[in-house]
Amino acid sequence: MLGFLVRRVAVLIPTFIGVSLVAFIFIRLLPGDPIYVMSGERTLPPERYQELIHQYGFDQPIWKQYVVYVEQLAHGDLGTSINTKRPVLSEFMALFPATVELSLAAMLIAIVLGIPAGVIAAVKRGSILDHGLMSTALVGYSMPIFWWALLLIIVFAGWLGIAPVSGRIGLTYFFKPVTGFMLIDSLISGQKGAFQSAVSHLILPSIVLGTIPLAIIARQTRSAMLEVLNEDYVRTARAKGLPPSRVIGIHALRNALIPVVTTIGLQTGYLLTGAILTETIFSWPGIGKWMIDSISRRDYPAVQGGLVLIALVVMAVNLAVDLVYGLVNPRIRHVG
Repeated sequence: MLGFLVRRVAVLIPTFIGVSLVAFIFIRLLPGDPIYVMSGERTLPPERYQELIHQYGFDQPIWKQYVVYVEQLAHGDLGTSINTKRPVLSEFMALFPATVELSLAAMLIAIVLGIPAGVIAAVKRGSILDHGLMSTALVGYSMPIFWWALLLIIVFAGWLGIAPVSGRIGLTYFFKPVTGFMLIDSLISGQKGAFQSAVSHLILPSIVLGTIPLAIIARQTRSAMLEVLNEDYVRTARAKGLPPSRVIGIHALRNALIPVVTTIGLQTGYLLTGAILTETIFSWPGIGKWMIDSISRRDYPAVQGGLVLIALVVMAVNLAVDLVYGLVNPRIRHVG
């Protein structure tokens, strides 16, 4: 198992270097001058402009700027935001719990609805129910996130007026964050109605974010179940007269969950880092919205550091999935 872990970590090192290079180049390809954006002025005195250019190292050759950036990363320094003057790592860690909370809620919805839908579709293969569930999953997978989000806002916030459309909690509640997770903080605050408000603010964005993973999990579960249901041990269990619920729930589903767990792990990494559109539409104060704001402000250190940290999260989740899969299926340890 140790050798398997070492091989996986060795693969991540060049990946991380490539991500740092892409992050460094990406922000510099965007039009606009970060100095003018930062100053909020259309013109600056030439001497002040040159002073700021030198202060942030933009007068150095690109290759030298990248070398300095890599040296900073090697020391765990992701830089300081040009606009807020705060360390990028501090800003990321302050906003990361909001993204984690939204992602976990979305994944919970995807798992609770996706796995049963896949199992039912597999058991009722070829039926109207099977075609209906898989067609719905295909629509959910293909549906543009921004369109789906706006549709839910129009229906549940506009027509019905039963769901808020922005933020993490109502404006009437004030308490000091303890964990950064609004559901927990609102619950321990003791303020009446705070927890209910936090839950109501979480519902729509989590449904929007969880739609695509739900569809993927449902289709993966169906595919895995169809393979398992044709295995000899399942036919043997049926021949012994075991109840269908036991055959499907224990003998079939337990073995079908191996690829499903891998899919869930990969989708969790996607959710933790891919909530940009959802967070922007719902004004959810997480990493996605922070990255969009940083790009619009041409905040080089924030964008670079944010992309690197997001890549680290994805790589960490993928590594965890590989390790879990290696424990569940020992044969995978000897591959790659």
